[in-house]
Amino acid sequence: MGLLDAFRRPRPDGAARSRVAEAARRLGGFGSEVALTVNEIVCADPACPGTETVILILRPGLRAEAVKVGKPVEQVSEADVAAAMAPRPSREAEP
Repeated sequence: MGLLDAFRRPRPDGAARSRVAEAARRLGGFGSEVALTVNEIVCADPACPGTETVILILRPGLRAEAVKVGKPVEQVSEADVAAAMAPRPSREAEP
């Protein structure tokens, strides 16, 4: 899929974005003070998987954190969200 094809593609279903956000909130143990957004992007870089789902985690007083799943939001499973949110040594909370 080319970059121009992304503009012809229908926007992700709101229900799918909500489902992914709810899974991220539950798996991350985030309360209502944490804002979550779920968006689908198309990366034109050949190293990218093409369409990615980005979960943006906005904690009060901390830098925003983005976790990515390399597939369209409608195809993202709870297991995908869990894997994307799994702790990594390079991902530490910053004050």
